[in-house]
Amino acid sequence: MSGAVLMTLHDPVVPVSRSPNSAATWFIICVFVTGSLAFAAPSEALRNALSAAAAAFGIAFLVAITSQAFRKQRLKQSLNAMALLVEHDVAPCLLTDLDGVILRTNRTALKTFKAGQGQTLRDVVDGQIANASGLIHRVQSAALKDGIGSEKVILPDRHLRIAAHQLGPTALLWRLELFLAKDDPTLQSKVTYPTLTLGRGGTVLWMNAAARDLAGKRVRTIEDLITDPPLRPGKTHHVKSDGEAQRFTINVHPAGMGREEVVFIPQPLEEDLPTDDMGFETLPVPLLRVTPKGEIAKANRSARTLLHADPDMDASLADLMEGLGRSIPDWLADAASGKGLGRSEFLRLTRTDQEVFVQVTLTRVIEGGKVLLVAVLNDATELKSLEAQFVQSQKMQAIGQLAGGVAHDFNNLLTAISGHCDLLLLRHDQGDPEYGDLVQIHQNANRAAALVGQLLAFSRKQTLRPERLELRDILSDLTHLLNRLVGEKIALDLRQTPGLPPIRADKRQLEQVIMNLVVNARDAMSKGGTILIETDERILSKPLSHGRALVPSGTYVVVRVEDDGVGIASDKLEKVFEPFYTTKRTGEGTGLGLSTVYGIVKQTGGFIFVDSTPDKGSVFTLMFPVCDEPIVEDVAIPEPPRVTQTRFGDGVVLLVEDEAPVRAFASRALAHRGFKVIEANTAEDALDLLKDPDLKVDVFVTDVVMPGLDGPSWVRKARQMRPDVPVVFMSGYAEDVFKSQGARIEASAFLAKPFSLVELTSIVNQQMATAVPAAQAY
Repeated sequence: MSGAVLMTLHDPVVPVSRSPNSAATWFIICVFVTGSLAFAAPSEALRNALSAAAAAFGIAFLVAITSQAFRKQRLKQSLNAMALLVEHDVAPCLLTDLDGVILRTNRTALKTFKAGQGQTLRDVVDGQIANASGLIHRVQSAALKDGIGSEKVILPDRHLRIAAHQLGPTALLWRLELFLAKDDPTLQSKVTYPTLTLGRGGTVLWMNAAARDLAGKRVRTIEDLITDPPLRPGKTHHVKSDGEAQRFTINVHPAGMGREEVVFIPQPLEEDLPTDDMGFETLPVPLLRVTPKGEIAKANRSARTLLHADPDMDASLADLMEGLGRSIPDWLADAASGKGLGRSEFLRLTRTDQEVFVQVTLTRVIEGGKVLLVAVLNDATELKSLEAQFVQSQKMQAIGQLAGGVAHDFNNLLTAISGHCDLLLLRHDQGDPEYGDLVQIHQNANRAAALVGQLLAFSRKQTLRPERLELRDILSDLTHLLNRLVGEKIALDLRQTPGLPPIRADKRQLEQVIMNLVVNARDAMSKGGTILIETDERILSKPLSHGRALVPSGTYVVVRVEDDGVGIASDKLEKVFEPFYTTKRTGEGTGLGLSTVYGIVKQTGGFIFVDSTPDKGSVFTLMFPVCDEPIVEDVAIPEPPRVTQTRFGDGVVLLVEDEAPVRAFASRALAHRGFKVIEANTAEDALDLLKDPDLKVDVFVTDVVMPGLDGPSWVRKARQMRPDVPVVFMSGYAEDVFKSQGARIEASAFLAKPFSLVELTSIVNQQMATAVPAAQAY
C-alpha cells in the first residue's frame, strides 16, 4: 500500500514559510558581528568575551536550524500520513497550502481532474465552474474559522460539492464531489432547470426544452428573456413567462470558445411572500425598513430598482449611501430616539454605474415591540444637477464681478503709472541714461494692461467691437502665425468646410481665442503631435444639452481644436475655465488663458465645451450663432460746413476724476498740450463750478464710476445749463458699462483706461472740433 502511495504522490512538497527563519538569521548575523569585533578587540579580556558570545550565538544558530529541520520532517510525515489516509477515497482529495498550491493528490483527483503537484486549486476548479476564486475563498474562510467549510454548486449536467478541512496552521484538505447526470439516472431526472448557451454579445445559441417552455418561444438574446438586464451571474433576475414575471437565480459557467452556459434556478415568487408585506412590496414609492443600527431589514421593489440591489441583499444603509456630512449611524440613532424626524437629507448612492442622489426621509415605527425606521426615498438626481448648475453659475458670476472690480482698480493705477511715464519720456531723449528705464516701465505697464484685459474678458466686461466675419478667411490668415506658435515638433492641420455662413464677432478677440486654444494644445504635447483645427456648420432642430449647458436650436458655425496630448482628468474639467486655475507648473502659466477664451465666447453669444480623455487628448468645441443680418453698405453722409475751426490745444477742459493720481496725470497731459484745465474730484463739485455763468467750458472730461453722482448722471444735469458742450467719458470698466448708462448722451466719446498722453489729448481735441463754436453756444 505504501508503495502505491509513493507512486501517486511523487516527490513530497513541504509547505514551509517562504521567508527565512528569522531567529536563525539573527543568530548567524550576531555570530559574524561578534566574531568581527573579537578579531579587532584591543584587549585580550574583551577578545575572549566577544569570542564566547560568538560561540554562544553559533550554538543558538545550530539549535534553530535543527529545530526547523525537525519541524519540516514532522510536517512532512503528517502530510504523508494524511495522504495515505485519503489515497483510496472514492472522491477527489487534494492537500494544499493556504495559498492554494497543491501538495498532494489522491488517485481519484489525479484521474478525474488531472491534478498534480505545483498546480493550484483554482486551476482545477476553474475547469468546472465560473468564478472559482470566489467559491474557493468562501469555503476556505469558513474552514479557517470553523475548522470545516463546504458549498454546493448546481450545474446544467452535474452537481459539485466542495469541502475543506483545516490541517494545522499551514495546510487544508479539500474534497471535491462531482455528480454527473449521465452517470446517475436519478440526478438526470432532476436536472430540469432552464438552460441556455450564450455566444459573444449575449446571443442565445441553444436552449433546452425547459428554457423553451419558460420563454414560450425561441429568443435571440438574453435581454429578450430577462426583464431587468444586464445579466448578473449569481444574482436574482425576473423572467417574463406567459405574461407573468418569475424569479430565478442565474448561474453562469464557461463553455469554451467564448461561450457560456446559463442556468435558471427557480426562486419563490414575490407573490408567495407573507401577505402582511404585500402592500409594502408593491407600493410605487421606494421604501426601506431599517434597524437603528442601519441594517436594511426590508426593501420594496421600487427601492431595489433605485438602489440597483437584489431582494436578498445583505447590506447596511452606510454601504449603499454616502455624503451625509455626518455619521449615518449617528443620524439613524437620533431618528430612532425621535430626533430630527420628518427632515429630509440628501445622500449619494454608492452605485458604480451612474451618479444617483436620493432624498431620504425617516419615520419611526414600532413593530413587535421593536423600534424600526421606515426610510422614504426620492430620486433627487435631477434636482441636485440643477442645484449644481445654479451654484456653478453663481460662482462664475461672483468671480466675474470680482475680476471686473479688480480690473477697474488696476486700470486706474496703470493709467497713473503709464501716464506719468509718458510725461517723463517727453523730457528725456534716447541718449539719456534714464530713457531705457522709462521705456521698460512703459512696456511692463502695457503688459499689465493686457493681463487686466484678460480679467475683463473673463468677466465679460471688456469692450468688443463685433462685425460680420468670414471665419474661413480669419483662420486662413491666422495659420502662418499659428505655425510659428506651435514650433517644429507639432504639426498644425487646418480642415475647413466650404461655404461656411458668416458670424458676428470681434475679429481681434476671435483671433485671441484661437491662439489661446492652440497654445494650450501645444503645451499639452511636450513630446510633439498634431493639432487639428476643424470648422463645420451645424443646424440644431431642437435644443442641444451638453453637460450643464443648453444650446438653443438654430444654425451654428462650429470650430473644434483637437490635440493628442496628455488630456485633462475628469475631476478637473469643470475648473479649467476658472481664472488663475492651471495644471501647469509654477511660472509656466497665469491660469487666465482658458478663462479669457470662456469670457470672449460667452460675450460674443457663443458656447464652448471641452471633452477630454487622460493620455489621449482634448477637444475644445466652439459654437457661434450664424449672422443673419443683411449686409448694409455704408452711405457717405456729407458733413455740414463748419463755421470755424478749433485749433489744437485751444480750449477749456473741465476734468472730473475721483482718483487723484489719474486726475493729476490727465491735468498735466492736457495742460502740456495747451489746454486750460479746471479740476473737480466729485460730480457735485463740477456742478457747483458750472453755476458760474462767466465760466467758459469747451469740453467735459469725466470718469464714469464715481462716488455720489456718476459721470452720465451729472453730465445730464450739466447739459441743462450747457447743452452744447461735448464730453469725453473715461472708465476702467468696459465700454458696455458706459453704454448702459450714457448711450443717450449725444456728442460723447469713450476712452478706456489705461490710456496714454497722446490718446487723451487726441480724443479731447476731436470732441472740441465737432462742437458748436462758443459764439453760437452761448
